[in-house]
Amino acid sequence: AVTEIVYRLGGERCLVATDTTSTYPTAANALPKVGYQRSLSAEGILALHPTMLLAAPEAGPPPALVQLETAGVTVVRTSGDHSFDALAGNVKLIARNLDLAARGSALDESLRREWNATRAAIRRTGTPPRVMFVFSHAATHVQVAGAGTAAAAMIDLAGGVNAMTGFKGYRPLSSEGVVAAAPDVILCTREGVDALGGVESLLGRPGIALTPAGKAKRVLHPDALLLLGFGPRLPQAVRELAQGFGTFG
Repeated sequence: AVTEIVYRLGGERCLVATDTTSTYPTAANALPKVGYQRSLSAEGILALHPTMLLAAPEAGPPPALVQLETAGVTVVRTSGDHSFDALAGNVKLIARNLDLAARGSALDESLRREWNATRAAIRRTGTPPRVMFVFSHAATHVQVAGAGTAAAAMIDLAGGVNAMTGFKGYRPLSSEGVVAAAPDVILCTREGVDALGGVESLLGRPGIALTPAGKAKRVLHPDALLLLGFGPRLPQAVRELAQGFGTFG
């Protein structure tokens, strides 16, 4: 999401590298990669001679960031809150640090117009769909999202309700919990569906076939960065998700 903001500001000339989660826009894939954002190597980053590191809250480990600061690299930490206000704050922060304040203001105005239009078009009347987010990087490691997660925030913003209640963060998928949650929609990511072997494989997980979503085969699986990144495509992501929920327009 941080990389996306830089590109939307027209500041890509400042970039010497990105982490491996920076897959959008396509041009970002051509830059050198410094590894996964949670397991950065200070030595590898310093070899690229940066003067600044734009860091998401997940970036680390902390000793690596301290080592970078000690070496004279300015570390700019962005907000990880799951909200439009956090996105707007990150746009302002990054624009200021890249000396692109005017472009930051223009992007802020554009995003606010798109956001307000999107929010106004989401229906909040009637019974909202119950949505269960399934998170997976491998067929043997499948979890569902509770409160305080990016997935739960997106479900709410798009006019749905999280079917999984009573816990925060993520917990392993259980057939009993899935059946009791009775989701109308199963939300996943494209990458998660691929890891599970496809939509049919997801629907074959214990308990899912017995839910309203499973019986209707109602599965949404957008790109992970679009859905969970809370970057400048947030209005688009909420709009497309609401369209899938049937709560848009």
